[in-house]
Amino acid sequence: MGDILIRGADVVVTMDDARRELGVADVLIRAGVILGVGNGLPAGAARVIDARGCVVTPGLVNTHHHLFQTLTRAVPAAQDALLFGWLKSLYPIWARFGPEDMFVSAQAGLAELALSGCSLTSDHLYLYPNGARLDDTIAAAAEVGLRFHPTRGAMSIGESAGGLPPDSLVEAEAAILNDMIRVVDRFHDPREGAMVRVGLAPCSPFSVSRNLMRETALLARDKGVMLHTHLAENDEDIAYSLAQFGCRPGQYAEDLGWTGPDVWHAHCVRLDRSEIDLFARTRTGIAHCPCSNCRLGSGIAPVRAMRDAGMRVGLGVDGSASNDSGNLIAEARMAMLLQRVARGADAMSAREALWIATRGGAEVLRRDDCGQLAVGKRADIAIWDVSGIEAAGSWDPAALLLAGPMRVRDLFVEGRQVVGGGHMLTINLAAVVARQNHLARTLMQ
Repeated sequence: MGDILIRGADVVVTMDDARRELGVADVLIRAGVILGVGNGLPAGAARVIDARGCVVTPGLVNTHHHLFQTLTRAVPAAQDALLFGWLKSLYPIWARFGPEDMFVSAQAGLAELALSGCSLTSDHLYLYPNGARLDDTIAAAAEVGLRFHPTRGAMSIGESAGGLPPDSLVEAEAAILNDMIRVVDRFHDPREGAMVRVGLAPCSPFSVSRNLMRETALLARDKGVMLHTHLAENDEDIAYSLAQFGCRPGQYAEDLGWTGPDVWHAHCVRLDRSEIDLFARTRTGIAHCPCSNCRLGSGIAPVRAMRDAGMRVGLGVDGSASNDSGNLIAEARMAMLLQRVARGADAMSAREALWIATRGGAEVLRRDDCGQLAVGKRADIAIWDVSGIEAAGSWDPAALLLAGPMRVRDLFVEGRQVVGGGHMLTINLAAVVARQNHLARTLMQ
């Protein structure tokens, strides 16, 4: 792979420790790493990418997704339901998935993320019907070319035992733990610049046992991998925790070893002040999913209070069955707007929301090598064309979330170009969409 010089960007938003923004600036890439960021860098023998009329940022980081759900967008029975009813409508459909459904839906979801400027994404796959495995989504990510942090999720408590999912979708806990060991041993790469890291992620307090939560935490720490689950998503979630465990979700998490810098929880819409303080003190991360929280009527997460307390906060698009979209730059804009609705127009700036979508997400996933444009960091870079109608008349091109495109022009991951001119370069997207729609029609029938 030869050197690449991104030349003459109107603004390079570095998200480095000094949060520098450089005008008419360049970024030089070599062997998947950023070699230089500055003005007038020499091209030498590098391939030159003209970035005039563009803003350059780090690739966005998505900290929570369910890629398999891109096959079940806008399902009529689930369009207007709260979380628990929404799940009960979709479980029977997901039970008919197989390996191809998982692979193709992941391809489609990953491509959608890439086109929205995302270079690093996690994924939470917590059901494995009909021979499906985490391997299916990992194979899809390798083809699309995104940096991937899949998590081996699980459900072990079915309806007959007081859980929410049908018994057909739950697994024996011994089998779950054995497969967690398998996928970590096979796929997890702890090295700097890794394209795949694996986490462990029992689905939620209402679909797994306390024992599985505790055993998974012990296993993750033995293997040196991260922990992930859903927590405090809505009022139903809080009520379930109080009724079943006699405590709030934060206390439940702490009791079972689910706090610390190697843990991140999805949603956390209903955390109270004591839980925010707990997570800040223990450096526990969260994935804020604003569009999904709106779609399911879960509420507005107290992100301003979380950030002010020192919590690590990243963004997540969540599943496309609860968001109906996988656009991470749109998610960042929504995060900014919701905090303003809840707390006032000065509650969150466009730059802070973009920081959460880049550096913040990288910190949640413990990827110190990603999320910023600085010498020695990985070459995960998004180029946004601000010469079009979306930014016409803008006085501040770097304020992308106020006036900017919702689709990236170019995206580089580990120095490899994944998107060029607004189009996927690594896969035949038209063929993936056609196959995705065929599989969706089969599920409908």
